[in-house]
Amino acid sequence: MDTDLKDKTVLITGGGSGIGAAAAHYLAEQGAKVAIVGRRQKQLEAVAESCGAFYTMADMADSQQAADAIARIINHFGHLDRLVANAGGHGFSRVDETDDTAWQQSLNGNLNSAFVTARAALPQLLQQRGSIVVISSLAGLFAGPDVAGYTVTKHALIGLTKSMARDYGEYGVRVNAICPGWVCTPMADEEMMQLASRRGWGADIAAGYREVTKNLPLARPAQPEEIAAVISFLLSAQASYITGTTLVVDGGAHIVDLPTLSFSSRF
Repeated sequence: MDTDLKDKTVLITGGGSGIGAAAAHYLAEQGAKVAIVGRRQKQLEAVAESCGAFYTMADMADSQQAADAIARIINHFGHLDRLVANAGGHGFSRVDETDDTAWQQSLNGNLNSAFVTARAALPQLLQQRGSIVVISSLAGLFAGPDVAGYTVTKHALIGLTKSMARDYGEYGVRVNAICPGWVCTPMADEEMMQLASRRGWGADIAAGYREVTKNLPLARPAQPEEIAAVISFLLSAQASYITGTTLVVDGGAHIVDLPTLSFSSRF
């Protein structure tokens, strides 16, 4: 795919695993200059070594750390053209089971990291007429059980996307969100392990994925590379008139009418 991303500097938060790591590899293959940021050095080192990315460690919910990380990236590459706000993964409990510390962790991990990173990156993105992709979730549109912090913050990311698209579109900066459904990532693997254990399937992760996707039209989870391809498209000039949108990438989960599942011919 010719995405015009050759020699564009792309910052990916949460780039050490899952969707972030897949995006790093995919964009590097497109010729982009990839910078990954996260808090787990060994994971970042492994991704950087495998795809040639530049990595730096930082908590991107912290204003000073975010500013310093972006300064290091600009010092290394000379400019910053694109941002993938991907970091996240906190808030897996009900409201009455979520204490102040856990609530703050979900805010920092999912929402503040995107907000603070975007704020720090915007001077460069405005100068370069760049683009931002925010990774929300199907949980940004719907609510699953026992994930209050995750659901609230993923919803808020869509609001952040719309706000930035509205404010900076006149300066040539596009901002879009992606809402993935189930994706085969380490975080999802842990959830499948828990589901399999509860159902008496031992450590059969594949059985967990089959269970949670059995009612999807495509009846399977996504691979991280499939989400990376969508990220690449939205960052590229091929999406030059797309901004403020929320693109759902969920195998069709959002179109399923739950009360009609009993009529499915699949079962």
